[in-house]
Amino acid sequence: MLRMSTLFLRTLREDPADAEVPSHRLLVRAGYVRRVAPGIYTWLPLGVRVLERVARVVRQEMDRMGGQEVLFPALLPREAYEKSGRWTEYGDNLFRLKDRKGGDYLLGPTHEEMFTTLVKGEYSSYKDLPVVLYQVQTKYRDEARPRAGVLRGREFVMKDSYSFDLDDEGLRVSYAKHRDAYIRTFDRLGMDYRIVAAVSGAMGGSASEEFLAVSPTGEDTFVSCTSCDYAANTEAVQVGAAAAQDPADHPAMQVLDTPDTPTIATLVADLRGKGHDVGPERTLKNVVVKLRHPDGRIEPLVVGVPGDREIDLKRLEANVSPAEVLPFEAADFASTPALVKGYIGPQVLADAKIRFLVDPLVVPGSAWVTGANEPGKHAVNVVSGRDFTPVGTVPAAEVRDGDPCPRCGSGLRIDRGIEIGHIFQLGRKYTDAFSLDVLGREGKPVRVTMGSYGIGVSRAVAAIAEQAHDDKGLVWPRSVSPVDVHVVRVGKFDTEGVAERIATELEERGLEVLLDDRGGSPGVAFKDAELLGVPTILVVGKALADGLVELRDRAAGTSRTLPVEEAVAAVLAEVRG
Repeated sequence: MLRMSTLFLRTLREDPADAEVPSHRLLVRAGYVRRVAPGIYTWLPLGVRVLERVARVVRQEMDRMGGQEVLFPALLPREAYEKSGRWTEYGDNLFRLKDRKGGDYLLGPTHEEMFTTLVKGEYSSYKDLPVVLYQVQTKYRDEARPRAGVLRGREFVMKDSYSFDLDDEGLRVSYAKHRDAYIRTFDRLGMDYRIVAAVSGAMGGSASEEFLAVSPTGEDTFVSCTSCDYAANTEAVQVGAAAAQDPADHPAMQVLDTPDTPTIATLVADLRGKGHDVGPERTLKNVVVKLRHPDGRIEPLVVGVPGDREIDLKRLEANVSPAEVLPFEAADFASTPALVKGYIGPQVLADAKIRFLVDPLVVPGSAWVTGANEPGKHAVNVVSGRDFTPVGTVPAAEVRDGDPCPRCGSGLRIDRGIEIGHIFQLGRKYTDAFSLDVLGREGKPVRVTMGSYGIGVSRAVAAIAEQAHDDKGLVWPRSVSPVDVHVVRVGKFDTEGVAERIATELEERGLEVLLDDRGGSPGVAFKDAELLGVPTILVVGKALADGLVELRDRAAGTSRTLPVEEAVAAVLAEVRG
């Protein structure tokens, strides 16, 4: 039994100064976590209980699907990550360190390399496969901007699992089993979530889906169709575009004097004054960025999007990963004379050996108004495939409410969410790197194929808190609540003995109990109970004079009185359903 009189807990009445989101504010105020440094938190006794309950649900569903738990060290040697290329690809996100002998190590951000080498060392035959291994472990990533408490930290608890199969069909089966296990997991955790198509990023591989907890404070933006079941992270969404056109349908390119028109708005106004009825959507906005590749190489890149849309830098970066997107600054323009700021057109980029990518909305054969690569001049009827040829496409334009669904054409709706899980069909990226082969049925070596599957355990705690709170405090789902029932003793009418007896009997019946035995102010006790968020609260107070106690449902905000002799049975019925 936990007793408030001795529990290592201090609740706060004021929000922490650096709190940005409800989960950060409430987890600190309720005494679940305490900040150590930016992105680094200590989990206090009640916080550890919630964290462990989330991890327990995750473990149960992983075991149910046939996974086997292992545990790797967090401190890892450089060699394996050098072999996979991720010692470089991860860039500044890796925590790197040296031992006393000068050897290079890192704090593990994820463990594909370790799992691959483990299986390579232990298994050698097709008879050993398939196998699914997982761990629940602390990970480390040197986030540039840690924020929102434990939602985006430098140290976090994660479940990562890996499937090893003989062929792609086996991988699809393992992927589907994980997907089903994740659905059961997040359903049991009481979360409102969506499954959306995603990009694989630095992880590599082919098919990829995210599980997003719906929240207005989420860093991820996703779309869902208003008519069909299509859903995707905006980094992965393919907005419906017009059909390709015949370049011969457009008149010849024409260069016009357009002085003092460095923006789309000024350009459109100038052209309309000259009799050209052109809207922003028919202009081609060419945005210059720099890509910093994992090997340190810097490359200028021009990205073309329709002029009525902004560049979504997060979407762009996800689709050029593992390169990092950096701003193209004044000094960069000065050293690149082919790029005339405010008047950039794609017509000269190939000759200047500057890579040009367009958003898929810029379809082949479409005609645009764009810069003429001279100050004060723009060109009209600049046709893709005739006057310029992009190197390729990259999803980079902002996605908007009402954009057409790529599957059925209906309007898309935009929402925000918190990534709580991600599943990948990795394929053979890591088994190729480490030559993971087994002897196949025909007696010949077969290259193994992999899947990678993650759940943010500590992040899930914060995501649940984002969804499960009110103006008084946290409201935990029963599956993750730190205890089953919070017994609150208030008042002076012989409540101590009755509260103690009820709490003891509940514990003997198998429940985890928090007893507020401080005997202080009822107002303080009730505020703490509301802040801590245990879903079932039993109040032993002044109603005891009439032989009654109060049973409160924190989630529903309701309460009822009942005879004291019925209290244990009533709590058991509520907790166990």
